[in-house]
Amino acid sequence: MMTQEEYVDIPGLKRQGWTLEQIAKEVGYHPATVREWIRRGGPPQKRQSDPSKLVISERWANEIAKLLKANPDLLATSVERLLQARGFTGSYSTLARYLREVRGPRKGRKLEISVPIETAPGEEFQFDWSDCCDFARLWGWEEQELHCFGAILCYCRRRSWWFTDSIDRHHTFEGLVRFFEDTGGIPGIGRTDRMGCLGRSRGRVFHWFPEALEFAAYHGFSFKACQARDAKRKGKVERPFWEMKEAFLQEVTVTGPPANIDELNQRVAGWLERNVHPRPHRVTKVAPDERFQDELGLLGPIPRLRFDTSKREPRQVGRAVPMIEVDGVFYSVSPSLAGQVVEIRLPIDQGMIEVRHRGELHITNQIAPAGSEPVWEPTHRRQAEELALSRHSRARKAPPKAQSLVGSLDLGEGDYDVEPVQLEAFNLDFGCGCGWSGGVG
Repeated sequence: MMTQEEYVDIPGLKRQGWTLEQIAKEVGYHPATVREWIRRGGPPQKRQSDPSKLVISERWANEIAKLLKANPDLLATSVERLLQARGFTGSYSTLARYLREVRGPRKGRKLEISVPIETAPGEEFQFDWSDCCDFARLWGWEEQELHCFGAILCYCRRRSWWFTDSIDRHHTFEGLVRFFEDTGGIPGIGRTDRMGCLGRSRGRVFHWFPEALEFAAYHGFSFKACQARDAKRKGKVERPFWEMKEAFLQEVTVTGPPANIDELNQRVAGWLERNVHPRPHRVTKVAPDERFQDELGLLGPIPRLRFDTSKREPRQVGRAVPMIEVDGVFYSVSPSLAGQVVEIRLPIDQGMIEVRHRGELHITNQIAPAGSEPVWEPTHRRQAEELALSRHSRARKAPPKAQSLVGSLDLGEGDYDVEPVQLEAFNLDFGCGCGWSGGVG
């Protein structure tokens, strides 16, 4: 149908002597249509729709305006999910057209040419870390770091996201173990970039640390590191991070930030099961849940005994005060262990610290915030005070009186051979005028 803008020039063309065929060719419509609209003497009336039958009614327009005011960077798919939770039944294409009208194109995409790397079922998985500290600051977590560990099965594209506050070796192992438990099996190869917590680069060669090799051997797979500046080789895990930040975390910001990391992990698990795994993948055209059924039987078994991902370090107990130091905070132990070496064990994301001595659990404490006062267990404090008081009492106690050496010496009856005293050796002179000089007469 000819629009009002297209009709504006038709009267002027007619007055200039243009024929109907020439006008029709200029505006791109049939001559009969041009003749009919010239005969009516004006442009066609704009079609009016019943407001009650509009897909984007006044109610939904207001809801969309609220969402865009809260977060103008929401994806159209995120807006659709949030509206569907409130009863919206319109199509995605209608919603996307309306969003383009009210805010224009959201963001432009770079034109990149790439060829997907095909992997067989059970052959490979990829994993990496993504920094999410900007969202932690946005939610008011001023002193909290936030990172996301991502892993994905390369054949079926089933993925796993786990949020935590550290990217060290122990948290990396914990993320991998959680991914294995979620998928129910282990592929043959685990590909990632050159993580400093897992190994060290020597030119083009990447040497894995013994702890990483031990972890891989325990689970029956091999680590593979990408070459430097070759992020596309692990693009199957990199690209989903974009959706995590642009869709999931943006929706979380609108619906209400989580109170802590545990709540965030609960919400992301449900979000993946509802919005990602049942949805056909952009490349494979098949839902990850459907492909996962073909891959599950080809994954390696999970060890019956879970790998201990806890942080373990030795500590020497103080001699004067029976305490150990962990991350700047002192914790008490039994005074009987003073001066001995114990092992501390920090299970990942459990907020607990275990102290072991010769393989046996000695005590368990809640991890105190950094800068806290020394943490005393009441029994340890009482024993330490009793021991200190007993030492102080012994130090102040007076020594026993020495026995007198003066007294009678009773040798009993009998003859005793005693050598005579040689008085001449002493040269005694009493000076009494008797002429005796100490000799024996």
